[in-house]
This record gives sequence, structure tokens and C-alpha cells, in this order.
Amino acid sequence: MKKIETVFLDRDGVINRKRPEGDYVKRWEEFEFLPQAPEALRLLKEAGLQLIIVTNQRGIACGLMTERDLQEIHRRMLGELALFQVSVDAIYYCPHEEGTCGCRKPRDGLFRQAQRDFPDIDFASSAVIGDSLTDMEVGTRLGCWTILIADQASKEKLYREAVTKVIRIDAVVSSLYESANLLATLVPSSPSEAIDGVN
Repeated sequence: MKKIETVFLDRDGVINRKRPEGDYVKRWEEFEFLPQAPEALRLLKEAGLQLIIVTNQRGIACGLMTERDLQEIHRRMLGELALFQVSVDAIYYCPHEEGTCGCRKPRDGLFRQAQRDFPDIDFASSAVIGDSLTDMEVGTRLGCWTILIADQASKEKLYREAVTKVIRIDAVVSSLYESANLLATLVPSSPSEAIDGVN
């Protein structure tokens, strides 16, 4: 019975508050942790899970920010998380425009890079936590366990789209903290095994 060993996390909308459509977190002053996000990451770490952030950052391609700006945001984010005794194993980001690379989710380039850097990663023993079908799509393709963060209003719409696009969603939760509790207490036997009562 395989347990989850690695968690791939989207950033915007999962760890920090997402900016309005068309805008991006461009500087540290615009970064805001979502409620209980640091505590959720600590819970995942205490469960012995490897944490890898995988994020699309199209704001760089749009000229709204630089890679140095992004790296400064991540440096300060990790500093804040350290105050909660949380460490993140790695952060991977795509700075490219849509359709111009193999790393922008839902493509799997960043995940493959993580596996090259951490050869112990087994996608079948990994979970993807995200707030969009893009995250669920790449998780489905890699055979990971998929957890969607969605509010009640968008849940049914996303489910309908997922069925149309043959995207698997194993669980739906309302926050990263709920995701962390789920992963810390349950050991699914396979990535396609949904959790009854959560969806």
C-alpha cells in the first residue's frame, strides 16, 4: 500500500492569495499568505512529506516583473515560513508565455526537472495540490494523487469541465490546511482511489 511521500504545491491561490485576473504577485508587498497556509505546510512536513512548489509565473513573460523580483519574493516567503519551522525542499517556476515551452503547467517539464533533481520522487507516491484544472491535469497525466482547492460556488463547474477533459480529481477541499489534514491522516493505496465523503 503506497503512501504519499512527495507533495507538489501550486503557489498562487494555494499558499498565498491570488491577485485579480490578469494581475500577478509582482513584489513582496503584494504577497499575502492564505489563512493557516504556513501551519498547513508545517503539518505536511511533520508528516514526513517532501514539499515542492511548482508555479506558473507568466507575469515575467508579460514584462510586469523580473525573475529577480520573483526570487526575492520566494526568498522572503521562505524566511517567513522558517519562523513557523517550515522548510520547502524546492521551488520550480515557469517564466514563459503560454504555448512557448514545455514547463508551463499543464505541461510536466517542471515536475520532470524535480524528479531529475530528486531521483527518489515517484509520481505514483506523490500528490498535486492546486486550485485550477491545470494542476489537476498535469497530476492526472503523471499518475499523481490530485487534490483541488475550490469553494462551493466553483466546485460543480470545475467538476463538469474535468469530466469533459478527462481530468481526474481525487479530492476537493476548501483550503491548504484541509489538504494537509487529509494527507497527514490518510494513506491511499493508489492515486486513482478517491476519498469518500470529501468530494
